[in-house]
Amino acid sequence: MSGWSLVYDTFDPKAEGLREALCTLGNGYFAVRGAADETEAGGPHYPGTYLAGGYNRLVSDVSGRPVENEDLVNFPNWLPVAFRHLTGEGATGEGAAPWFDLQALELLEYRQELDMAGGLLHRRLRVKDSAGRISRIESSRLVSMDQPNLAAQAWSLTPENWSSPIELRAALDGRVVNGGVPRYRSLRSQHLVPGASGLEPDGVLHLEVETSQSRLRMVQAARLRLSSGGAPLNVSPEPDLTEGYAGARFRLMAQEGEAVELEKIVALFTSRDRAVSEPRLAALDLARRADDFARLAQRHALVWSQLWRRFDMRISNNTETETEEMNRILRLHVFHLLQVCSPHICDLDVGVPARGLHGEAYRGHIFWDELYIFPLLNQRLPEITRELLLYRYRRLGSARRLAQEAGHAGAMYPWQSGSDGREETQQVHLNPKSGRWLPDNSQRQRHVNAAIAYNVWQYVQATDDLEFLSAYGAEMLLEIARFWASISERAGSQPDGTGERWMIDGVMGPDEYHDGYPGQEEGGLRNNAYTNVMVSWLLRRAREVLERLPFHDRDELCERLRLGDDELARWEEIADGLTLCFHEDEDGQPVISQFEGYGDLLEFDWVGYAAKYGDIQRLDRILEAEGDTPNRYKLSKQADVLMLFYLFSARELRALIEGMGYTWDDRLIERTIAYYSARTSHGSTLSRVVESWVMARIDRRRSWQLFCEALRSDVFDIQGGTTAEGIHLGAMAGTVDLVQRGYTGLELADDVLWFNPRLPDELSHLEMELRYRGHFLQISVGRDRLRVVASNHVAQPIRIGFDGRIHDISHGEELEFALSPSNHEPAPDAAAEVAKGGGSKRAMG
Repeated sequence: MSGWSLVYDTFDPKAEGLREALCTLGNGYFAVRGAADETEAGGPHYPGTYLAGGYNRLVSDVSGRPVENEDLVNFPNWLPVAFRHLTGEGATGEGAAPWFDLQALELLEYRQELDMAGGLLHRRLRVKDSAGRISRIESSRLVSMDQPNLAAQAWSLTPENWSSPIELRAALDGRVVNGGVPRYRSLRSQHLVPGASGLEPDGVLHLEVETSQSRLRMVQAARLRLSSGGAPLNVSPEPDLTEGYAGARFRLMAQEGEAVELEKIVALFTSRDRAVSEPRLAALDLARRADDFARLAQRHALVWSQLWRRFDMRISNNTETETEEMNRILRLHVFHLLQVCSPHICDLDVGVPARGLHGEAYRGHIFWDELYIFPLLNQRLPEITRELLLYRYRRLGSARRLAQEAGHAGAMYPWQSGSDGREETQQVHLNPKSGRWLPDNSQRQRHVNAAIAYNVWQYVQATDDLEFLSAYGAEMLLEIARFWASISERAGSQPDGTGERWMIDGVMGPDEYHDGYPGQEEGGLRNNAYTNVMVSWLLRRAREVLERLPFHDRDELCERLRLGDDELARWEEIADGLTLCFHEDEDGQPVISQFEGYGDLLEFDWVGYAAKYGDIQRLDRILEAEGDTPNRYKLSKQADVLMLFYLFSARELRALIEGMGYTWDDRLIERTIAYYSARTSHGSTLSRVVESWVMARIDRRRSWQLFCEALRSDVFDIQGGTTAEGIHLGAMAGTVDLVQRGYTGLELADDVLWFNPRLPDELSHLEMELRYRGHFLQISVGRDRLRVVASNHVAQPIRIGFDGRIHDISHGEELEFALSPSNHEPAPDAAAEVAKGGGSKRAMG
């Protein structure tokens, strides 16, 4: 196995769901799970085809109550290819052996390989049936990264010890439902209304479907070509057409040792595609004129090679085996990120589903996972970040309506978003441990709004894209700031002597285990630390954002928003006065309280519950099944307070907390991290990413352990079955970003790209390419050296920060710095310092 392949050399039905998710192929426009060609949904298999932004709503009855949900639709399965033997009467079509079923045969050899370099999925197997016939079946498939409306299969059957008539079947199957998540199966799942289907005289299949509520038409067309040894076979297909299903059957004589080859080129168009008159005509036309599989694969591989130039990272570990394994998993994570967030998403008006285009968990909704994904894109293909931020901008009107309906000002984005920006968070959710449907209060996670504003700011820091800021970003950021100011309430003077205070009530933090106070019917929490600090940061950014805009743009925006100096001054007052609560740890030292009153909660019996249940990642479900609630205990599903140390450097956080009127304690970060680390179940794959990040400077051994766990969370499905329902895209991107920023100490601040490398003991070297404000930077980090080489002859010089000093660098120049264990973060005033010493700088041509 190389560092570019994910290989399975045994067939394991219990693991098939996981493998189908991990072997998904996509191109940003659509994706298909890695199900075998011959399978249908059922048993261990779940084929799924998902279109970016392809949603539909259905109303279900839940305990006598109508509940409407919007889902990312499972569109027609374009994979089906299978064969069967025809013997005796079967040679004329009357009676036949069963269709090929791997689980009904003796498996002699098996290999499935995901080729990440070329973007291909290969499958090779040898089987023996009850009659002693040995057959070799090989297949390859792609979802074109070159032409987003195309996919292709190359399938072959080689009889090794037999000759007999066979029947070969290829199809487009629209009889599919959304049934990939067991806990949703009691809800309505039939999203597709079948339309026209047919088999054209030239052998092109086509199938049309339409979603029942959103009226999204999709047409798939498949060009089928049979050959043997590269020579065409003159076999006419027979139509196999039923409602929602378009198939073609070929009857032919298979000869011992001679491969029967089927090439299936599939074109897929929808009624929402641009520059298309009619999707059926477009699909038929493209299917007919598309290249053969080999040429499509060649062009497809070229695009992937170009993407890998930008995104590949190479780390060196203490052993060659570990190095290869870690590089392979990092590439797998990048591979899946690019299959969802490829350049093809530009102008599609789509967001980033938390579970990718890989399954139906979370109904394909968009949460806050962009926070973990955008840093990777910002430094490599920021134009993708721009387009994904425009998904939010286009829903700014909906966010304003949500805020208004809730009695607030500004824009309030939903916790879960889908097609049109309304709140898609379910009203009730099923606890599979108790079997009960329960109220879902997670829409109180208003911190998604702060994340969107933070993402806007980080994109602008990475690109200096002032046109985006003027046209879109500033308006979003300011309207989100206005929302936060409108829900902030005066709390009066505080007994701690910190003066007049403001509070935010009725929200949930990222933790998700706490949605209210024990024994209180009114939900939500007061003064969640993560929320309040993020809001303070945002309200401080407002004036700076306006100062960055050209005068005319700034004045016009302020006129449209009716934003004046009085309102800005009020925002700054709130930013300075938001409440931050503290309580004492076991040693009587102050730590940041996750929310007001957290210190009064009960300690949780972690040891006892681990002994009783084993896996306690989802304590909310366990406690509810016992008639209890997490609201009573000091426990967290995932990082909450620790998110502050993930998003902000110690320098930034100190400035924020002191700006809020609180005294900074140099040991506060370390104590707070230790306190919550001991009280977190890591019920989310994102949690280990965050904790590994914040541990990197205080406990490198623990940080590395958490990084390794996060790296393997989907590959080994450490959450016990969740990956089969869709990969965790935020966690995948987060692990790569841990290498990109966490271990290099990369920080975007004050128009400077700062580095503060600190490799874990287990890593000896790291190489990668970054893009920053038009420059392509080659980064090399070792035990004792940091090297930065810039290349782009048309870009303006940029500033690189290291060890408190700032250095200019232009095209063809190199900076090299000596590293030592005492590397520290930039001094608080370092951004104001412009210096050119402290490193070596030499021309590179």
